[in-house]
Amino acid sequence: MDVQGVTTNEINIREIASDNDLPQEMVDFDFFFDKVLQGYEDGSAAAHLPADATVARSIIPAGTGAYRDFSYIAPDIPEFDFSKCVGCMTCVNECPDTAILGKVVEDHILEEQLAGVEDPDERAYLKAQFSETKKFRNKFERQGEEPGMFGIFIDPTKCKGCSECVEACDDLGYHALKMIPKQDNTVPAYQKSIDFFRELPSTPKRFISDRLPVDYMLSESAMLFVGGAGSCAGCGEASALRMMLATTGFQYGRENTGIVAATGCNTVYGSTYPYNPYLVAWMNSLFENAPTTAMGVRARWDQMGWEDKKLWVIGGDGAMYDIGFQALSRMMASGMNINVLVLDTQVYSNTGGQASTASFTGQAAKMSAIGSDVHGRQEQRKELSRIAMMHPNVYVAQTSAALPNHFYRAIAEANEFPGPAVVSVYTTCQPEHGVADDMSRHQAKLAVDSRAWPVLIYDPRKGDTIRERLDLKGNPAMREDWYTIKKTGETIDFITFARSEGRFARNFDKDGNPAQEILDGKADRLANWHLLQEMAGLR
Repeated sequence: MDVQGVTTNEINIREIASDNDLPQEMVDFDFFFDKVLQGYEDGSAAAHLPADATVARSIIPAGTGAYRDFSYIAPDIPEFDFSKCVGCMTCVNECPDTAILGKVVEDHILEEQLAGVEDPDERAYLKAQFSETKKFRNKFERQGEEPGMFGIFIDPTKCKGCSECVEACDDLGYHALKMIPKQDNTVPAYQKSIDFFRELPSTPKRFISDRLPVDYMLSESAMLFVGGAGSCAGCGEASALRMMLATTGFQYGRENTGIVAATGCNTVYGSTYPYNPYLVAWMNSLFENAPTTAMGVRARWDQMGWEDKKLWVIGGDGAMYDIGFQALSRMMASGMNINVLVLDTQVYSNTGGQASTASFTGQAAKMSAIGSDVHGRQEQRKELSRIAMMHPNVYVAQTSAALPNHFYRAIAEANEFPGPAVVSVYTTCQPEHGVADDMSRHQAKLAVDSRAWPVLIYDPRKGDTIRERLDLKGNPAMREDWYTIKKTGETIDFITFARSEGRFARNFDKDGNPAQEILDGKADRLANWHLLQEMAGLR
């Protein structure tokens, strides 16, 4: 791999890494990019690299995950069928690894670029990555403007073969993607395709609507997560991080965004030396004090006149519900303009799957195992969103990346809110939940449909009462106890959700009958839903 020549989304990573106030002697960027990354790529780092200033100071330059190659870890890779694509962008949004990218190219530009490809077979292959969609053609033709072709490209160095993009596309009924086995020429062909993508000009701004958030990732300003993170294939957390950064980057730009991350999975896969996936300023803090650290950063930024810069705190349910809850509560009470993204997996994924106060009744976890006498977690789940609402003047959202419009609205409004904002997002953890790699989006949507995780937005700007401030739009059958699918008559409740995941499996007998703990979990979820309905004036 030619480390020195790698760029992502036409952004020069070396330039971004150098664009800071650190003295050159603190970080020798030439040494890092030419020696450190090269050493990790060819496997010689452990034997030959000296201890240097970047290691001593735990510094990793921006976006170095772009140099990481995952092409060897999966036997399959997605294949695009241009004839079935409608340009919905769901696959691009849901991919946790920035491995599937979209771009709109004006007809004449595409023809010019394709004309420069000498091999006719290669030219035909590249052309087949573009779809003639109504979305990017009809409207513009009616307005007398040149339409565009919508292209989908898979980066073979970032794809982990999770197949989540295929599941999302199939669920919407388009079937424009399918997994195929890698052959000897597959990765080289895909590499040529993604190289062609990067040589194309940026998507013209007229094709990206502010009112259609799923298209934010057509903009280079939104692509602030370059991939290369060491997260599990199909990680539900990574999709949420990408989408949060896409919204913030689209609204405010890379230079106006910063991250303080609490210890957890996100800090492990986001800063495995020498790789990190962020093109924004970021730092890692301890499990329990990320909001407190962010208060210090916010105070210093405000002193410097940087009041308009967006600061996000990232942490899991352990960091925000449990050991770090006091720090979070103090931050919310401070009134400071800080946003929090809670990556809620209902379990301490980073330390082996212990139960947290976000865990559901009846689920199995370490220190809450299912045995002959005690059948998993006995307690009711703590509701962080309800607690956060009780703090003065705090914007609160509970959302899911499986509902991109709701998710993007929550992030955008959190960014615009002049004070503390807490956005808690359901994030599937496949190993701990006992689900397949391609099911993160599916399970996150099922959590909403089953009332396991109702989505909500609480905005103090909407009025003086909870009823005026609380919005439950996005949940199916908002005035009913449970959602019933009209076509099949099937009622989706907490038992439906629990039956679909391995963490609850031992609380069902051989005939599929739930144990009392699952029934208790169902009652708990319904009681929570009833309370939210009452607060929102729907009950």
